[in-house]
Amino acid sequence: MKKLALALSVVIAAISSPAIAEGNAEAGKTKIIVCSACHGMDGNSMIDMYPKLAGQHATYLQKQLHDFRSAAQTGGKDGRMDPIMSGMAMPLSDQDILDISAYFSSQAIQVAEAKDVPELGTKLYKGGDVSRGITACMACHGPDGKGAELAGFPTLAGQHASYIKIQLTKFREVGRHNDLNGMMQDVAKKLNDSDIDALSKYLSTLK
Repeated sequence: MKKLALALSVVIAAISSPAIAEGNAEAGKTKIIVCSACHGMDGNSMIDMYPKLAGQHATYLQKQLHDFRSAAQTGGKDGRMDPIMSGMAMPLSDQDILDISAYFSSQAIQVAEAKDVPELGTKLYKGGDVSRGITACMACHGPDGKGAELAGFPTLAGQHASYIKIQLTKFREVGRHNDLNGMMQDVAKKLNDSDIDALSKYLSTLK
């Protein structure tokens, strides 16, 4: 709860901070050719282990690209190390990152039709589990899964279930540690495999 309160203070600080630099979506469209092999030309990846980038907050995409680039530059000491993305981000300039992020953010995400939505996923997302100290996911990511850009919380609605599952597992095992104040690690370490599977499937169906 302390980290959640801290995150809310970040929102307030962000609202009062100077305007964030913006990218050019049209310029970004000419820079995403290589990205499209995994993420699709419109940011809707057809490969479920790679994230959909369409409609994601531009500032969140910027942070991830900066983190991937930082990991490549420091040998994984800083940022977010990934064998593919770190190499892809390495040659990008700050302006490239702004433009690419602006382009993908401007695209519309394609959401799969809901099939069997696990009740456990709905319960954990909306209400958490007090008995295990699990905070409701919607406290940060919103009731509709759209996140909060100013606070740095990504939109999760409609994301591939497989990708969400991979990332939650990485947070749980501290294989990914570029989250704000370790908030996602704190939550994920309390989730078992069934929790992660249910949450991933639930989020993938949110529109």
